[in-house]
Amino acid sequence: MAIVETQALRKVYGEGETEVCALDGVDLSVEPGEFVAVMGPSGCGKSTLLNMLGGLDHATSGCVMIDGNDLTKLTDDKLTELRRRRIGFVFQFFNLIPVLDAVENAALPLTLDGDGKAREKATSWLQKVGLGDRLNNRPDQLSGGQQQRVTVARALATEPALVLADEPTGNLDSKSATEIAMLLRQVAVEWGRSVLMVTHDPRIASYAGRLVLMKDGRIVDDVKLEGDADAARLAMERAGLL
Repeated sequence: MAIVETQALRKVYGEGETEVCALDGVDLSVEPGEFVAVMGPSGCGKSTLLNMLGGLDHATSGCVMIDGNDLTKLTDDKLTELRRRRIGFVFQFFNLIPVLDAVENAALPLTLDGDGKAREKATSWLQKVGLGDRLNNRPDQLSGGQQQRVTVARALATEPALVLADEPTGNLDSKSATEIAMLLRQVAVEWGRSVLMVTHDPRIASYAGRLVLMKDGRIVDDVKLEGDADAARLAMERAGLL
């Protein structure tokens, strides 16, 4: 069963003369353990799609299925519960709490959920993402790349089916960006989570197994990347997006 399934997904903002169609009939599926990159020009609907899949915004019409749950039919409480337990989020600006150390930040979703093993689980994931020697460091004591690793550990601590990454390398230097892209590939390939990443960087997109290209609220191409470092850039050129 696909972890992500959208059918004829539409999102319209405003009405009348101010109406903007951000998503216009998007059909997308993501399988378990698949790493999908989404690219396209500013305003093409990438971020809107991510918000729809994360249950952060409501669809105007169409269907959004996450891990077998139709988000359009869930109550707010059930949607919040699904988001906290089955979806992990990785943001461009980390969104870590300055006064908490790495373990406390990574454990936060579990702590809020009343999990008695929150620290233990967070510590395990921090070790897996390469921060076993930085467990007690606060964000201001970590590099940008290390902070993003804490964010990835936090996203994985709840054992989600899906990780949504919004420009996860946009605030990093090229070396750290490459390391985070490789880590997200590991999340999918080794740890079996579905990963959907929005990025503007073809080099980072090339670490994904599949590339979805968007333009004007629609998917205009969907290609397998197969480890080719130039495949994302070439696909964008073919679609007239570069």
